[in-house]
Amino acid sequence: MALQIEPNALANMIADAEKSFPDECCGFVFGEESGTNRLILGMQVVDNAKPGDKRRRFEITSADYMKAERFAEERNLLLLGVYHSHPNHPAIPSEHDRLAAQPYFSYLILSVMDGRFEITRSWRLNDEHQFEEENIVQSVHIKKI
Repeated sequence: MALQIEPNALANMIADAEKSFPDECCGFVFGEESGTNRLILGMQVVDNAKPGDKRRRFEITSADYMKAERFAEERNLLLLGVYHSHPNHPAIPSEHDRLAAQPYFSYLILSVMDGRFEITRSWRLNDEHQFEEENIVQSVHIKKI
């Protein structure tokens, strides 16, 4: 499994993660797929709908999922997954992340330490409903949506 991220999409995810600190940010990623390889061409910020403390959890409404599906369909793209930040924590999925995860989606986690972006890692569920890390490779193909 290899994942390429268009540089502007990654820059926008990082900006969202740093702006949202110390709360978790969240949003969707869109792009194309070829076999087990994915190319993220764009992203969409979503308001964290989690009631109360947003520093350790995020929530996306069903209405936001429907908007994201429509967005992808209108642009002939795939809704490839979700990104969110881990404020002052590593970019490793929590048990809560795993239990809430859906098959097929890529889950990009951006670690933000003391308000500054550190690293992005991506994860997908395997057949045993456990996360496996996706290899993020440098994107040379730039296509804006």
